[in-house]
Amino acid sequence: MPKSQITTSGAAKPAGPYSQGIRAGDFIFVAGQGPLDPETSEIVAEDIETQTRRTLENIKAILEAGGATMADVVKSTVHLNDMSLFARFNSVYTEYFPDPKPVRTTVGSTLGRILVEIDVIAYVGD
Repeated sequence: MPKSQITTSGAAKPAGPYSQGIRAGDFIFVAGQGPLDPETSEIVAEDIETQTRRTLENIKAILEAGGATMADVVKSTVHLNDMSLFARFNSVYTEYFPDPKPVRTTVGSTLGRILVEIDVIAYVGD
């Protein structure tokens, strides 16, 4: 099964030696995305709601570049810098995924200056 790289200017450029996304067969793997503006690579804001929206918009752009939508996401992994922000994060996250929601793992992580990082896996088969 060949794999192909997914790139888009609609999401922040990778900050290291990794791809924004990879399509392998019927799956799309999106690298961990944070709240970075695609044009400036700067953090968009200091509140969890705005950071979550920007992070999910980055993911959405990568998925679309690979021929998928947020409805195709089957798994997400969420890293929060502060678990006390979970409810506020979750209120925004819920807006982006139709039912059935993807399975999810949420963990507390040291993320430096950002509050949230999310990676996803989407299934685009029949």
